[in-house]
Amino acid sequence: MSDITELSIAELSEAFRDKSLSPVAATEAYLARISTHNDKVNAFVTIRADEALAEAKQAEAEIAGGAWRGPLHGIPIGHKDLYQTAGIRSTAGSRVLENHIPEQDATAVARLKEAGVVMLGKLNTHEFAYGPTNDSSLFGPCRNPWDPTRFSGGSSGGSGAAVALRLCAGATGSDTGGSIRMPAACCGITGLKPTYGRSSRAGIYPLCWTMDHAGPLTRSAEDAALMFQPMPGPDGRDASVADRPIPDYVGALTGDIKGLKIGLPTPYFFDRALPENEQAARQAVAVLEGLGAEVREVDIAHIDYSAAAAMVFYLAEGTAYHDDHIATIGELYTDQVRLFLELGNYVLAKDYLHAQRYRTLLGHAMADVLAEVDVLAMPALPLTAQPLGQETIDIRGKTESVFGAILRNTEPFDLTGLPAIVMPCGFASDGLPLSLQIAGRPFDEAGILNVAHAFQQATDWHSRRPPD
Repeated sequence: MSDITELSIAELSEAFRDKSLSPVAATEAYLARISTHNDKVNAFVTIRADEALAEAKQAEAEIAGGAWRGPLHGIPIGHKDLYQTAGIRSTAGSRVLENHIPEQDATAVARLKEAGVVMLGKLNTHEFAYGPTNDSSLFGPCRNPWDPTRFSGGSSGGSGAAVALRLCAGATGSDTGGSIRMPAACCGITGLKPTYGRSSRAGIYPLCWTMDHAGPLTRSAEDAALMFQPMPGPDGRDASVADRPIPDYVGALTGDIKGLKIGLPTPYFFDRALPENEQAARQAVAVLEGLGAEVREVDIAHIDYSAAAAMVFYLAEGTAYHDDHIATIGELYTDQVRLFLELGNYVLAKDYLHAQRYRTLLGHAMADVLAEVDVLAMPALPLTAQPLGQETIDIRGKTESVFGAILRNTEPFDLTGLPAIVMPCGFASDGLPLSLQIAGRPFDEAGILNVAHAFQQATDWHSRRPPD
């Protein structure tokens, strides 16, 4: 058998069930790889070697005894350190919570635990998820596995780097402006942001209550479907969660997209991306068109103001959550994050209301376009992973902040709460991954997962691995 850590979640699950491989052997393989490779990227910040092996032995015994819990039983994963884990240090990447040990699991952690996963440990995050680069953390920056001089994307940078470097089979993440999709794109893996209200954020330290989402980072759409399956649904802890039927996400992966209508929002998403990012996305869409999809260009009204509106929500809601700590122990925050949180004090009530009004307008504009097409396709990011510490970038002759540029293509779907998935679709001339983003109608995670699955059946970009 090839290296165990090369196997997908789907392949591991099948091997566990037919007893050609044990969860213990898989867990040992991942722990060994963490030991030898984690220093390259600084992805895992807490490692549960003994506990993980005990969970793997339990999973092996349960499967052998006929008590199979489902396809995630025995699968070794990691949790973003923004997720609270009972009895295990959960820091949110901040000195504010450096020694915090929660008494209760986040809902997503509890549901994945019930599904039988083995938790290898906790993964690096930008402090309190308040940044797109994961270069500001209690544990130091998380580095890109394709080039450790560059960022991994944030805020779920540890999750993206760990999955790409095969330190775990899958990982949890959170997404407020793109924090699942940006690291997935930067690290060349698959990241799913579900619809707002599909999965509970209870027990995940908030950044922005009206824009926070919880979802998985994996190597493929099939693995994302498997890992996401137990996460949705009401829990009595997060009032935003919709009580809606939960599809069979894996069963929906037919790979058939004949007649699917794909909209290309060229203004804003394509025209303001680096040429290589645009070209790779267009080539990926051409693959989908070759599979029977229909492609047309579309224009989303009002979208040019999404960054300004999103910033109002980040500042106002983030400051509201951290207000007491900033006032009493503000020195424990990094300078970068403390500045943002202090700026939130200057957001006026009328600014917040104007941003809310704009969000409604943008939501209607998205709905109008998605009444004409089934999904939207675009470059996941307008740039590639940039060197750690770089603050500006030139895109098509315009100098802009890296912070603003990297958020541009992802945060409109946090503002509107629409589901979106990113997947690798090529490489830039510097060897860094390029990715395609697919966004869909509310609660159509199954639809966008199937588009991604169809693409990955026809290409092999998702199978590429960074060098050891």
